[in-house]
Amino acid sequence: MADDTIDWDAFFTLHHELPREGPGSDAMTEQVARSLPPLPDGAILDLGCGPGRQTLVLARTLKHSVIAIDTHRAYLERLAQAADDAGLSTLIETRQQSFFNLPEEPEGVALIWAEGSIYVPGFVEGLRLWRPLLVPGGLLVASDVVWLTDDPPAEARAYWEQDEGYPLVTVADKCAQAEADGFAVLGTHVLPKQAWWDEYYAPLAARSAALRPAAGPALARVLDANDHEIDIWRRCGDSYGYIFFVLRKVDDAA
Repeated sequence: MADDTIDWDAFFTLHHELPREGPGSDAMTEQVARSLPPLPDGAILDLGCGPGRQTLVLARTLKHSVIAIDTHRAYLERLAQAADDAGLSTLIETRQQSFFNLPEEPEGVALIWAEGSIYVPGFVEGLRLWRPLLVPGGLLVASDVVWLTDDPPAEARAYWEQDEGYPLVTVADKCAQAEADGFAVLGTHVLPKQAWWDEYYAPLAARSAALRPAAGPALARVLDANDHEIDIWRRCGDSYGYIFFVLRKVDDAA
């Protein structure tokens, strides 16, 4: 659903205390984090962190402080508690703010991590929005959904172009967009299909089924959209997937 059609109370009822807010896995976050070249000096921002599963992995893997940013207070509270439980509270700072108008960090930003969240502004707009925050040579890691085939099923194309209103392109197209907007592409990593199911769609489907009998009209609409999304993935999920793009800011003078 487009953002302006979402009943957010109903959305958060469905998503209450799910392990994560999008497809992913701790193993994949760690794999991509370990693939990064040495970082320049500066802050690490996790944008649209949600409940922060990837934030914990980043802090533990990179052994660096991470500023986790989200607009939903309940997610940040869950992350703060999880960081404390994991002994990582000294490495994780939470901030309730929008990533559309981020202030400059005093030491600059060495790494922006946007796991699934660049979907909100859109890939190109997200790159343009966040690039000025990065120090020279700073990195931006963003995962976004792309076509994995040149001939996707018609119903999958209709879903992304009409229902979601987020027309997909190929990995090569995304790489070309990043290069056109001042980034070098250091690598791409495909999120395994299993990472869509185990910690995202499986618990989401179970919660939707549990809520369905007592759902009022607003929640029922959210459940319908959610169940339709999962159904499309079950039947067409081989044709699209999430790709992590590891990007380096190119010097403006280069």
